Amino acid sequence: MEYRRLGKSGLQVSALSFGAWVTFAQQITRETATQLMTTAFDAGINFFDNAETYADGQAEVVMGEILKERGWPHDEFLVSSKVFFGANGDKPNQKGLSRKHVVEACHAALRRLQVDYLDLYFCHRPDPDTPIEETVRAMSDLVHQGKILYWGTSMWSAAQITEAYDLAQRGGGGLVPPTMEQPQYNMFTRDKVESEFAPLYGDIGLGTTIWSPLAGGLLTGKYNEGTPADTRISLEAYDWLKPRYESDEAKHKIEIVRRLGEVTKELDTNLPRLGIAWCLKNPHVSTAILGASRVEQLENNLQALDVLPRLTPEVMDRIESLLGNRPA
Repeated sequence: MEYRRLGKSGLQVSALSFGAWVTFAQQITRETATQLMTTAFDAGINFFDNAETYADGQAEVVMGEILKERGWPHDEFLVSSKVFFGANGDKPNQKGLSRKHVVEACHAALRRLQVDYLDLYFCHRPDPDTPIEETVRAMSDLVHQGKILYWGTSMWSAAQITEAYDLAQRGGGGLVPPTMEQPQYNMFTRDKVESEFAPLYGDIGLGTTIWSPLAGGLLTGKYNEGTPADTRISLEAYDWLKPRYESDEAKHKIEIVRRLGEVTKELDTNLPRLGIAWCLKNPHVSTAILGASRVEQLENNLQALDVLPRLTPEVMDRIESLLGNRPA
């Protein structure tokens, strides 16, 4: 396993991490979840990603039970939660980024995950109804109380992240700036990580914990011949994803994936490993979050690290010519 600093912080995070979105408490059994987390941990993964809204909080319950059952010391792993969407209620203060919900959601995540503190705590989306300063102060208080170690954002704009950072820097009173952002990043979704956030890596030392490195499965090649029956879009709760896989744009991307298959043959690898390795080639990616429903799938994806040395400038240029979407 390779370890990278989370932005300018001193925290070392495994280049590959493991997340619970979609699968835990929804698509896989508790036994499979245990096998997956154990496989990840044994391979050197030290970051396990979660959120209050995943399976209405039950994904955190499952992960917490496994962490307790395995008995891993907390200094050997990192665990996260995210706040915004709420867990199982729809009343006004059960979601968002107000001080009330940020604090209560943190306490609830600690109970579900059965840990004394969260290593990483993310604002899952920006909240137009809450001043950013209120959220920064709430996060800072949780840091000072030892309930979270680092806080960050997910799917925020560069301007919003910069505002939060500047508020903390000039606010006084021990305000703590955000350390990391969790954006979507893959061969088909590049603008934020490669263009919009570019100034933030140097200016504020932003770290990134990227999600969907395989573009929701498109880059695995499993949609090349149609939609399999055992994918996430076959789940009732995720049928809103179907248009992404059935549009003309999706068909164009699938054709690119077919052509990328030729590259994998020359590199003696496969599409999932190539897609993940391509993400890790970006030095501003602190960690790429993997998801899996089968142990064999996770074991295959973990081998993406072996592909990194094969991504020479010439290979990267060839991939770029196939993608044709380099951000301006």
